[in-house]
Parts: sequence; structure tokens; C-alpha cells
Amino acid sequence: MHTEFSLMINGEKVAGQAGSFSVINPATEDSIYQCPLSSVEQVDQAVAAASEAFKSWQHTPDEVRKASLHRIADRIEANAQELAEIIVTEQGKPMFLALAEVGGAVAWTRYTADLDIPVETIEDSEEKRIEQHHKPLGVIGSITPWNWPLMIAIWHIMPALRAGNTVVCKPSGFTPLNTLRLVELMNEELPAGVINVVTGEGEIGQAISGHPDIRKVVFTGSTPTGQKIMQNASGNLKRLTLELGGNDAAIVLPDANPEQIAEAIFQTAFLNMGQTCAALKRLYVHDDIYDALSEALAEKARSQVVGNGMEESTTFGPIQNQNQFNLVCDLVDDARNQGATILTGGEPCSDKGYFYPPTIVTNISDGARLVDEEQFGPVLPVIRYSDIEDAIQRANNCPVGLGGSVWSSDPNTASKIAQRLECGTAWVNNHAEVLPHAPFGGCKMSGFGVEFGLAGLLEYTQPQTLNIAK
Repeated sequence: MHTEFSLMINGEKVAGQAGSFSVINPATEDSIYQCPLSSVEQVDQAVAAASEAFKSWQHTPDEVRKASLHRIADRIEANAQELAEIIVTEQGKPMFLALAEVGGAVAWTRYTADLDIPVETIEDSEEKRIEQHHKPLGVIGSITPWNWPLMIAIWHIMPALRAGNTVVCKPSGFTPLNTLRLVELMNEELPAGVINVVTGEGEIGQAISGHPDIRKVVFTGSTPTGQKIMQNASGNLKRLTLELGGNDAAIVLPDANPEQIAEAIFQTAFLNMGQTCAALKRLYVHDDIYDALSEALAEKARSQVVGNGMEESTTFGPIQNQNQFNLVCDLVDDARNQGATILTGGEPCSDKGYFYPPTIVTNISDGARLVDEEQFGPVLPVIRYSDIEDAIQRANNCPVGLGGSVWSSDPNTASKIAQRLECGTAWVNNHAEVLPHAPFGGCKMSGFGVEFGLAGLLEYTQPQTLNIAK
């Protein structure tokens, strides 16, 4: 694994002015690195560098920016094993999933590189020509979470650069190393100051979201933090893309085949040990197949090999940090105390490391904390229903709305129900699938703005109407 990690400001590796902090391996609870810690002054330096770089980067031809992103994708690909090892060590996921994250980062970068920013002709008459153009905003602040440290950094940074902006990014303090290495690699292909990285938590995030010279903040994380960012961003009316918490509901119709759908439901609920914003988190199952599907899911859970992500046999890694681990323990204990049935799992499974087995909880309903709160971990509550209208109402009776799904042997019927779910993406016979060409975002308290595809790219631009009198 890479052995030295630095901040990157204006193309230079720099030490943290505020000291350092420990990065913990969640599989061992050991400190793996003393990461440099930025000062607020270094945030100002990074923004100043990005502002200066923007003066020329915004005018760089599209073909040059596209080529730069493709070269970055080449660098990520060439360093795939090293980047995956960093992910496993600081985030905890199994190696096969870390390698998939790196592969996804490469594919996303290449897709974004090839997007064209359109010029729309609104009128072309004898008197005038009116066009709509899309211009870059300026300096973008990116604040990323700890669950998919490489992938989400790519989601934030690449469209920003493709559109002609420059970036100051701040990774989660739980998983900073991958982003530090990514930005180091990117600086081998980009002019100084185009991409900068600082570290820290509340104080540094606040310095970014309130900075008068940052024109947009893109944030993936919790709703309370998103609300603080929105308040801080009001000073200069920053543009925002906020992808916040979700508590995704899925409804299984009585005509679904439990054996056929159990694997897909399990994988989309427990993706990354359940630590995925759009993972399936509440499963509403019709009476007729409730027991059969619950047992089929429990079988999938029992077959997982929980362990250190570096071990080849591991299929299921630890929870990433102690706070999240404690929350999962509390939610399951509360469900058990309320009379729910723990079909499988339900207890920590190691003396060291934040290991918690995939857990299926039945005989539980709305009102229990495990159903009403986002667990963001390896636990799935399975909720019984008998009336579809009741199930839809319960699925929608939630302050957040990121994703939702309907499972059935009749996709047409399922599609009609899916469209009634109050969420940014509704899947049929699938869940949690995000694609580089399909816009993705939330509604209600899950945030606003979209990522991915042309719609996501244009979020990093300012429309300008050009009105030419002939």
C-alpha cells in the first residue's frame, strides 16, 4: 500500500498545519496512518489556488478536458490494486467489492469525459438568434462520506472538471487516504490548482460550505449535516447538490417468487454491509409469501463469511466505524426488546473489529426504531402487510425519499405502484442500482439536485441565454 499521504494544494504536497489524526482499520481497530489535518487557513489557500486555476481551466477546449479525464482514468486503472487495498484497509469492505469500486470509478470517469455540453438554439429567425449556453460556475467544494470513498469522490469531481470548474475536496475523516492518493494521481495529469484536497471534520466542512469564493458545494452524507451546509451556503447563494440520508422501502407483491427474488433483495439490502445511501432498508412483504421470503433471506445471510476484507474467503466485512456499529447494535437490541424475531445474526461476532453479521428481523412494524430510522448497516427489517394501499402509505410515510422498489412477476403492475412511491428513483425487481447515464437524486429530506448523465453534468454549470439581434 502507498506509504505517504499528503494534502495537495496548488499542485504541491503539503503537511497539515493543524497536526494529524489517526485513521482506523475497522477490521482490527488499529491505527493505520497518522493523516495530516488541515487548518482553516489551508482551506483558504486551496480555494485561492482553485480560483487562480479556474481563470485558465474554464477556457480549456472541451477536447483537452476530455483527454485529461481519460488520462486520469488510465492512472486509476494502472493503480487499481493499490487503491483497492487502501479502500479495504480504511473502509473495511471485502477486496472483491473494493476492486469493483475502483472499476466503477474508471467507468464513471470515462463516461463523464465523453459527455458533450449542448448549446440549444431557442430561436433562429430573420430578426434574432437566441441560444442557451452552459458556463462553468467556478470553484466547487466537494464533501464526501466514508462508505464509498473513491466512487463518490469520482461522482463529485469528474463532472465538475468536465464542465470547466476547479475543485477543493474534503473526504471523510474516517476514510481520507484513498482520496489523498486519488488527488495525487490526478495532479500528475492536471494543471496546478485544478484539483486540491484538504482534510478535517466540522470546522473544515464549515469553512468550505461558508467560503465566499466557492460557487457550489456538492455533498453526500447525513440530512442534519446537509441542513448545516445549506445554512452556511446562504451567504453567497452557493449552488448545492445534496444527496442525503435515505430509508428506502421495498414492497413485495403476493405474486412474487420468494426463491427467485431472495438473492437480489439480499444483495441490494446488504450492499457494502448495508452502508449504501440507496440500499433497500425497509422490506414490506405480503402475508402470502412473508414467511417463505423471510426464511429465504435468512438462508442467504447465514451463508456469508464475515471477516477481514483482505482475506480471500471474506464475503462480508465490518461496519466502518464505532459510532455506526453502536447504532446498529442499539437498533437491533431495541427491536428485540419490542418483541421482534431475530431470524439470523443479531449480535456482534468478534471481540475485535466492528463485525456484525447480516441480520434479518421479522415480526416488526412501523413505529419500531429499526423501521423508522435509517440503520445504514447490516440489518433488514421485514414488515408484514395485507393491503397494497396500506403498504404504499407506510412506505411513503417517511421524511426522506431517496429510492424505493416494487417486486413482482408482473412488471407492468409493479411499475404503476412504483410510480406512486415518493422517492427520487423507483426500481422494479431491483434496487440500489445507480448508473452513469441515469440521473439520480432524492426528494423530501433526502436532498435535491441530481447526479449522473447530462442532467448531473449540467448541475455544475450556469445557464446563459445569448440573445443576438441580427
